[in-house]
Amino acid sequence: MKAERDLEKTYTDKEFVEKLRRLADCIESGEQFEIQIAGERVYVPVRAAYSIEHERSDSEEEIEFQIKWDLPAS
Repeated sequence: MKAERDLEKTYTDKEFVEKLRRLADCIESGEQFEIQIAGERVYVPVRAAYSIEHERSDSEEEIEFQIKWDLPAS
């Protein structure tokens, strides 16, 4: 079992666009999406669920594109 992890990685505009394009291509073609984040390769299965979250406070707003999936039973 992998260790728990919670981090945020900032990308340049160009890097972010490239990752979004690769993600969109995988979703459209029904393929697994692979991404490396802070040195760890993550494999997003085809069965993943996609959502968009919007948060607002007095000082900022945030939009999160979320991808979630259940881990297989061990």
